[in-house]
Amino acid sequence: MTYLVTDPCIKCKLMDCVEVCPVDCFYEGENFLVINPSECIDCGVCEPECPVDAIKPDTEDAPDGKWLRVNTEYAQVWPNITVRGEPPAGADAYRSESGKFEKYFSPHPGRAR
Repeated sequence: MTYLVTDPCIKCKLMDCVEVCPVDCFYEGENFLVINPSECIDCGVCEPECPVDAIKPDTEDAPDGKWLRVNTEYAQVWPNITVRGEPPAGADAYRSESGKFEKYFSPHPGRAR
């Protein structure tokens, strides 16, 4: 099992999860974080740290494996993040919105810290 970052993180990217990860397996996009499934040690310490409940075990992935694919693909091209940064301006306005991937997802990398 691995953990995956899902839809609620998009445009929120609060990063509480990043600093508790013992293996630094988070990667940063412009408006989203992902976990590298091959680096995740399945400890689960990041899951309760997420204020928007975006981190889920892969056993709760979409039936088509969407989030495993997204996390795997973008962990290969986005920079690794090990320090919590500032969330995007206006993040609170997007906290309870659903379907954010289709509306707002950006494939562009975030800035390395």
